Amino acid sequence: MKKILGLDLGTNSIGWAVVNADEKLRENETSYLQPIEISAAGSRIIPMDEGTLGDFDRGNTKSQTADRTKFRSTRRLLERNLLRRERLLRVLDLMGFLPEHFSSQIDRYGKFINHAEPKLAWVKDEIGKYRFVFEDSFNEMLADFAKNQTQLVADGKKVPYDWTIYYLRKKALSQRLTKEELAWVLLQFNQKRGYYQLRGEEEEEQTDKKVEFLAQKVVRVEATDEKKGEDVWYNVYLENGMIYRRTSKIPLDWEGKIKEFIVTTDLEKDGSPKKDKEGNIRRSFRAPKEDDWTLVKKKTEFDIDNSHKTIGCYIYDSLLQNPNLKIIGKLVRTVERKYYKEELRQILEVQKELIPELQDEKLYKACIEELYPNNEAHRNNIAKPDFANLFINDILFYQRPLKSKKSLIDNCPYEERVYKDKDGKKQKEPVKCIAKSNPLFQEFRLWQFIQNLRIYQREKEVAGKLLTDVDVTNEVLKSEDDCVTLFNWLNDRASIKQDTLLNSYFKLKKEKGKDQYPYRWNYVEDKEYPCNETRAEILKGLDKCGVAADYLTKEREMHLWHILYSVEDKNEISKALKKYAEKNNLPESFADVFAKIKPFK
Repeated sequence: MKKILGLDLGTNSIGWAVVNADEKLRENETSYLQPIEISAAGSRIIPMDEGTLGDFDRGNTKSQTADRTKFRSTRRLLERNLLRRERLLRVLDLMGFLPEHFSSQIDRYGKFINHAEPKLAWVKDEIGKYRFVFEDSFNEMLADFAKNQTQLVADGKKVPYDWTIYYLRKKALSQRLTKEELAWVLLQFNQKRGYYQLRGEEEEEQTDKKVEFLAQKVVRVEATDEKKGEDVWYNVYLENGMIYRRTSKIPLDWEGKIKEFIVTTDLEKDGSPKKDKEGNIRRSFRAPKEDDWTLVKKKTEFDIDNSHKTIGCYIYDSLLQNPNLKIIGKLVRTVERKYYKEELRQILEVQKELIPELQDEKLYKACIEELYPNNEAHRNNIAKPDFANLFINDILFYQRPLKSKKSLIDNCPYEERVYKDKDGKKQKEPVKCIAKSNPLFQEFRLWQFIQNLRIYQREKEVAGKLLTDVDVTNEVLKSEDDCVTLFNWLNDRASIKQDTLLNSYFKLKKEKGKDQYPYRWNYVEDKEYPCNETRAEILKGLDKCGVAADYLTKEREMHLWHILYSVEDKNEISKALKKYAEKNNLPESFADVFAKIKPFK
């Protein structure tokens, strides 16, 4: 008896049935299946709202699991944020840094009792009115504003209490904070940690272009006689002497206003600006869009770097100059995590000298035992008393390593490993497939390319007859040595095109007056085929470091590939490469160059 599986695929449902059938013979002795009975059946309804069904009918497909994945990711981020906060509160409570009204509402595990959400900076008095805890620091901030923004605080006017946190972040770099104030600062760093960029996500640096972020005052706007459709071309003269050309349907009333631009200047090989035929520097202008977060991120980091301040100081000083600034989402958008880590490191280094508890070795030991009561190995790793390291690397900016997905790699259908189990019986276990970037696979693929390579002459006279597409492979690759020589030539390249192979290697030239080669290969003619991409990338890096190509032996190629393939964290890859460079007496630039190589898939 055989089984037949039937599927009914609809727009938002799937029906299925398994039918038992007997194999029978017709009169002409051909076989067919005769259904007997339905063995099993069922259906799966995929719920869709009208909007989704409408999109589906228009051809805009969307996975039904996409929304669930999105919400699950959000829940995980929230869960990890709460876990960091709980760990931080456990330590701060043990150290005695939390105000009484706040400490009384958390349990020993750092969780809020009865799902309460108390505010560390606000306390409810006896009549139920909230009072700001750090009134003294707030008054210090008001005095600072009175010097720079007299009208803002005149006649008893006050600025928002929430700005006190930025004042404290600036004050902490030079003066002593109270224990409660430092706890408030640490809790804010748990909320805003910055963007952690994974290895390989960095944008490639363009050596032939210079990108600048400028905020310039418009001196003059000049309408020209040139038009683009209905739009008029305008010359916008900036305060720094640059001229920005753009089109507009309506007159530009920009004179006297500050405008932000992203300016890209083309550079020569020596780093000097390129010029056009008229002698003008070749540059282009554009304004960052609201949804172009990478450019906004770069602009924010550019402004912070030029201010030579920490993020907290940058925000507070900006508020002193312009109290109407919107901080979140406007003044400071997404920035690299290193900015927050560096600010917190500076704060803790200063406060460590001013707050005795931050140098108490017994208190530090009690804190790590509270966090890791059963993890003796990790306690030994962080046993050296250093509260700055504990707060920065172990609690607030801890990055969970990505889980291994080796289980998702398919099993090789051709190879298996034989071993004996505890009972002495032979067992078979499949071997995992090799990574595409592995030097062994790269070499195998290249030999396969050469083995299948055929060179054809488009037209050739043989025995008085004009033949087309004559196989001349044996004439250009006469022996195994010729194949080995070709392999060695291709092995240092990332890819190969037909024209490059025929012209550069086989020295088969084009006929005069003809655009087409008289020869071709058996692969797609206008397609580029991969060679040894891994080796070519490593050789390119060695060349940048000034290391000779003969340094790269088979063993070293495999070792370097394994580092670049297996290490995913940016900091860890730098450490591994520096260690490798020291061990092999390579230049100091080696680690920096190879850390920029994109991760191998």
